[in-house]
Amino acid sequence: MYELSTEYWFDSAHFLTDYHGKCENLHGHQWRVTAYVRSDELGPSGTERDMVVDFATLKRIVREECDALDHTFLVEEGSLAPATLEALASEGFSLTILPFRTTSENLARYLFDRLSSRGLPVYRVDCNETPNNRASYAPGRG
Repeated sequence: MYELSTEYWFDSAHFLTDYHGKCENLHGHQWRVTAYVRSDELGPSGTERDMVVDFATLKRIVREECDALDHTFLVEEGSLAPATLEALASEGFSLTILPFRTTSENLARYLFDRLSSRGLPVYRVDCNETPNNRASYAPGRG
């Protein structure tokens, strides 16, 4: 089994809906995302001969997905009043509306799904919200 990983960072703000503690208030993180890919076989020919995937490709795709979230306000769909969203948008704030509570766990799963949908043989994504606090998503692991 061959495995590769790469890391990238993005900054964003969020809050946790229905949380009773400090994280219910708007705050930000520098999220560190680590994507892991693996394969039993290496590429048979062409540019990716003897590679799981070209590191340049892996880094580019992870960077693009993280950049889409960078310096945005991550908002759980339905968690803010429409008037609030309209006011933020009218002030020029970049909003990313997501169909889930914006926890590290859900962001790890979201990024896993995004990377998988782009053809990477991803098997795990880590999402650190601080240097010491990390959530991981790897389907089928128990």
